[in-house]
Amino acid sequence: MSIADRLRTVPTLTGTPPHLDLDDLPSDPQDLALAWLDAAIDGDVPEPIAVTLATVDAEGVPDARTLLLKDVDERGWAFAGTGSSRKADHLADNPAAALNLWWQPQMRAVRVRRPVVEASPQECEADLAARSPQARAAVPPGEWRVWRVQPPWSR
Repeated sequence: MSIADRLRTVPTLTGTPPHLDLDDLPSDPQDLALAWLDAAIDGDVPEPIAVTLATVDAEGVPDARTLLLKDVDERGWAFAGTGSSRKADHLADNPAAALNLWWQPQMRAVRVRRPVVEASPQECEADLAARSPQARAAVPPGEWRVWRVQPPWSR
């Protein structure tokens, strides 16, 4: 059996999506996304804060990886990593990204794509300090970064 044939046998997008009344959506899409995030966390969805981050390198070649959502607030959708990472290089060259969250058991997905800004050094240090001792041990001083995909209302 070819890989294509085998892939066609895999059940996909299974389940029933929850009813979504388009006339009853909040005016701010972030409110809906946060309600869905809460539902994923409260509904015991595995890895509800796992997010796919897509960036573009200096040559325009896209790259994607899975990491953890750190925060969502009026400043945007936060994620983190080291300043020497490939994502840091990409964001330095092209400060924009896309985030995608997929909660399969609930048949919901959220995509956020906007310009990205780096958090202050103090916030980066505070985020690093909140990590486990094992995670902190792997990061040289001054190397931890927090970035935010900006909300649509920021300019």
